[in-house]
Amino acid sequence: MKYSSSKENYLKAIFHLQEEDGIVTTNELAAALQTRAASVTDMLKKLKTQKLLLYEKYKGFKLTLEGRKVALQIIRKHRLWEFFLVTKLNFGWDEVHEIAEELEHISSKKLIDRMDEFLGFPKTDPHGDPIPDSTGKVTLVKQVDLLNLPLNTVAEVSGIGDQSPEMLDLLNHKNIQLGSKLEIRKKFSFDNSIEIKIKNHPAITVSENVAKKIFAKYDE
Repeated sequence: MKYSSSKENYLKAIFHLQEEDGIVTTNELAAALQTRAASVTDMLKKLKTQKLLLYEKYKGFKLTLEGRKVALQIIRKHRLWEFFLVTKLNFGWDEVHEIAEELEHISSKKLIDRMDEFLGFPKTDPHGDPIPDSTGKVTLVKQVDLLNLPLNTVAEVSGIGDQSPEMLDLLNHKNIQLGSKLEIRKKFSFDNSIEIKIKNHPAITVSENVAKKIFAKYDE
């Protein structure tokens, strides 16, 4: 079944919110979508009628299995388009989110499956987020944020928690990319900032706020 772009945006937003909290409130969703609570309530009624949503009185709501399935396919399209834009059209990782937001509403499953095959069935997008496969299965990577990375342990940057253009611009400036090899040289108790040594680059210091949004994988 084809859904409107607006419904797809709601389903995707609910999916991300319930991954964090388990159950979602109207106010949380309104804030995430930057819209009025009344508009959210109207859309939730429509999604519930289509059996894409479960509502628990006085608690909140979450996606049904069908709603989750639809949301995962939207996320799959979004992340595949981001991968395509970066690897084939040479966009920067800080330029692709808004474009992918538009392209994710193309409904042709055949096109998306062909693109997935053309790209070599990538497991993660340019920011390290897992790409669901055609059945909605997601392969998670074991990773930790830099605040919890042991000292003097060589690790590889595998994900970015904040993908705003401002954050990605900062990481570009500090020569931090997906796949960057780095290690934590020192942790400063005064403000929880850390000193990082990136392979082939001088040591740098990043704030606690930045460090907890950079994820890395390493051999334990």
